[in-house]
Amino acid sequence: MNEIRRRRLFYNTTKKEHFVKIKKSIIAFVAALLLSTSVYAEEYKNVEVTKLITSTTSASGQPLTYLDTQNPEVTALLVRFAPGNATGWHKHPVPVYAYVLEGVLNVELKDGKKYVFRKGEAILEVMNTLHNGYNSGNVPTTLVVFYTGAVGSPNVIKEEPMALPLR
Repeated sequence: MNEIRRRRLFYNTTKKEHFVKIKKSIIAFVAALLLSTSVYAEEYKNVEVTKLITSTTSASGQPLTYLDTQNPEVTALLVRFAPGNATGWHKHPVPVYAYVLEGVLNVELKDGKKYVFRKGEAILEVMNTLHNGYNSGNVPTTLVVFYTGAVGSPNVIKEEPMALPLR
């Protein structure tokens, strides 16, 4: 069963509805990011502009950094968590930005710090820090996620399982 069909069956939407939702979500998020200052608002008189976030740090306070690469690559994903689902512990070696379209996303860092992001909030994710995102609610959580990485490099690195001691 191909990926689109599996997603359609799982989320109970048609292929057309799924792609329309993705397209609208990405357009809305990119437009909001690109038009998030009053300078841009003056240039686009026929649109409403809402600044989502301006920051020099991630949600955890980590200073933002950018990759130094000759082969930049942006990957945009629509990520959906059913109630109770989680990403598993992972980290990003690249800058990652997200926007919560629906639901609530809980993020826990390995040091025990916890963050909650709700519908309509932008997320500046931590880099090179193990974290786990999960949906503790009773409705799906959907995010648009943008990875600003490099061609041939991973955007996500899963936590490696700890080796068992030899007996």
